[in-house]
Amino acid sequence: MLDVKGIIQDSANVKVAMLTHCANDISNASQMMINAAKMGKKILWCGNGGSAADAQHMAAELMGGLRDHDRPAIASIALTTDSSFVTAWANDTDYESIFSRQIEGLGNAGDVLVAISTSGNSANVIRAINEAKSKGIHVIVLTGKSGGKMADVGDVTICIPSDDTQRIQEGHLLAEHIMCESVEAAILAG
Repeated sequence: MLDVKGIIQDSANVKVAMLTHCANDISNASQMMINAAKMGKKILWCGNGGSAADAQHMAAELMGGLRDHDRPAIASIALTTDSSFVTAWANDTDYESIFSRQIEGLGNAGDVLVAISTSGNSANVIRAINEAKSKGIHVIVLTGKSGGKMADVGDVTICIPSDDTQRIQEGHLLAEHIMCESVEAAILAG
């Protein structure tokens, strides 16, 4: 049997370390998203696997509401959820451009891309970042301790202080919720 208490403690330790290593970056990312939302711009999300699930989850939080379902919708799209496009494009061309192609078609200057990769080395997420930058889209990177190839390519980079994929994902979820809560609170405040 696994050491359940030890795993919980390890997760808690990563979150405590985020106070020092991530809090300012989370605040900066939140402000970037607030600015975009207040200007009627979109928040785009992408990632693979668990990060794809986060993208879908957070886009839904902004569109639907975290604490207030009566507020106006905040334009937010998970580039992971159009299964017809993703499967057709990957089959007919390549998998590496499934996100960048959507950014080409949907993204506009002033939008924000939240690019999620625990390793920081996901080729399709890196291509999405490059396409976003070419269109004047702001980029928030969420990754792990090393940052991988994505370490220095975002306007804001949130590197969760861990090398363990599960702990990184847990840290991403916390950061993403804070960012979305911040946007919602700012929209409600006017």
